[in-house]
Amino acid sequence: MRVLHISSPKTWRGGEQQLLYLVEELNQIGVWQLVLCPFNSAVHKYCIKNHINHLTYFKGFSANPMVAFRVNHICKREGIDLMHVHDSHAHNFAVLSTVLTKNTVPIIVSRRVDFPVKDTSMSFYKYNHPNIAKIICVSQAIADIMEKSIEDKVKLEVVHSGVDLNKFTNVPKVDIRKELGIDSEYALVGNVAALAPHKDYETFIATAKQIVGQGHKVKFLAIGDGPSRKQVEEEIAKNNLEDHVLLLGFRDDVVSLLPELDVFLITSKTEGLGTSILDAQVARIPIVATRAGGIVEIVKHEVNGLVADVADSKQLAAHVIRLLNDRTFAQKLVEAGADMVKSFSKGMTAQKTKAVYNRVLRGNAESE
Repeated sequence: MRVLHISSPKTWRGGEQQLLYLVEELNQIGVWQLVLCPFNSAVHKYCIKNHINHLTYFKGFSANPMVAFRVNHICKREGIDLMHVHDSHAHNFAVLSTVLTKNTVPIIVSRRVDFPVKDTSMSFYKYNHPNIAKIICVSQAIADIMEKSIEDKVKLEVVHSGVDLNKFTNVPKVDIRKELGIDSEYALVGNVAALAPHKDYETFIATAKQIVGQGHKVKFLAIGDGPSRKQVEEEIAKNNLEDHVLLLGFRDDVVSLLPELDVFLITSKTEGLGTSILDAQVARIPIVATRAGGIVEIVKHEVNGLVADVADSKQLAAHVIRLLNDRTFAQKLVEAGADMVKSFSKGMTAQKTKAVYNRVLRGNAESE
């Protein structure tokens, strides 16, 4: 089995982490792989640093035919059996390769976002192209959404994203309170999420306002950066929360920061699955989350976390306060989460993905 992974983002977010987790775990179980990514991208740099088999391309734009021709050339030269595309533009390049060069290598699509396929003929064509062998959805919520746009439902598979269960073992300590000048009497509530519209930082800030307004000594930390930073800063200022909601930006010491939180709060209005929540469970942090997308598949209310409706800042605030006040109950949720997350290891994701690959190749062999 020889697999070509195609990635298109130049930056690093959850999808890129999942791609490299998958590559590393599949390497461990004997799958030959090659990563094709944009030159000088975050994935490119990671592959160099970690000695991962890779090639690069110059992206140009989202439907660049030159990339499609490069994909075809690599498939022929390397004897590729499967193409696994990890984002929308990578999907474009693989389908274009089929259309422009008659590339017959089957395509596996990873779908990580929980919003519908665009209602256009081009999007419909892209997702229902005959060369698409499987669409791997990272949650059942995504699979349910995709059903409306996919003619052959058999192509839909659910393989949950996985995390590194040893990620927080023997990590260096960081004194974030000292760094930010936060007294020990303040609890720390925060998350790890891009500053992007679907993460709904408006609700995160509204939740903070409710808690601070009730006199609770809490500081809110947002770890991450993104296109909505200016709007988030304006929302914080509008609510006079500059001293209470702190934007830490992108940090490369998240594994040290996350365990410092007293509560993990995520207020997304859409969420494919929520691997940052899985990380929080590994780090043994009690969780408050919204019922967005696949979150409900990994957070069971009053079992391993507390959930509220999307945009319900009043209920989210009540949940946070409950966990801060009842540490025994919070610890009960933590223990349940630590046990549940064992089913979401990156190794398990790789095993299930390989099984999808095998079904595709076996089906192709039987049809020949």
